[in-house]
Amino acid sequence: MFHKMNAGWPRREHFRHYMDSVRCTYSLTVQIDITKLRGALKAHGFKAYPTQIYMLAFVVNRFPEFRMGVSEQGEPGYWEISHPSYTVFNDSTKTFSSIWTPYEKSFSSFYAACLGDIQQYSQAAAFAPKRGEPPNIFTVSSVPWIDFTSFNLNVYGDGAYLAPIFTIGKYVEQGNKTFLPLAMQLHHSACDGYHAGQFIQALREMALDHTHWLDG
Repeated sequence: MFHKMNAGWPRREHFRHYMDSVRCTYSLTVQIDITKLRGALKAHGFKAYPTQIYMLAFVVNRFPEFRMGVSEQGEPGYWEISHPSYTVFNDSTKTFSSIWTPYEKSFSSFYAACLGDIQQYSQAAAFAPKRGEPPNIFTVSSVPWIDFTSFNLNVYGDGAYLAPIFTIGKYVEQGNKTFLPLAMQLHHSACDGYHAGQFIQALREMALDHTHWLDG
């Protein structure tokens, strides 16, 4: 379901400015401390990529600024739920496919569905082998070969794509800690630096305190 913003929405002028006058996106790269989480995943036998996708989906669905879109009438609003669309790598052809998995708040339910989709489509030749992708999606990709400190994705077109785009990098080992590089491409019409900060803090808290969702 798509909810239009009400007349009293505090960011209405900001939205119009960054959509009509200075249409722009911005990108930033952060490191997420996954030291404890990495150990917990190993202990449970969970794979990292479906878990990372779940974490991003969980936080996206906490904040409406990361689920924004535009109605057919050009009015801003947000989706009630956003689902992750993500890449899977075909090791035989060295190409990737883009697939999606419906978001579920339960980690175990989502993990099982996501893992099943990855296993089913990881050898696909088509760019988008899974049909029926809904409009209420956000995008995740992984480049586990590169431990980047900055990543800028240039999206061409009319510049009205409001959904966030996340890129996950190779783990970085620093002393006795493990960090995950995460790049975020965000539309300024949808969110400001404050909202990006909220998102990053929530994701970091999930990684540091996994007991309330990973073990549930």
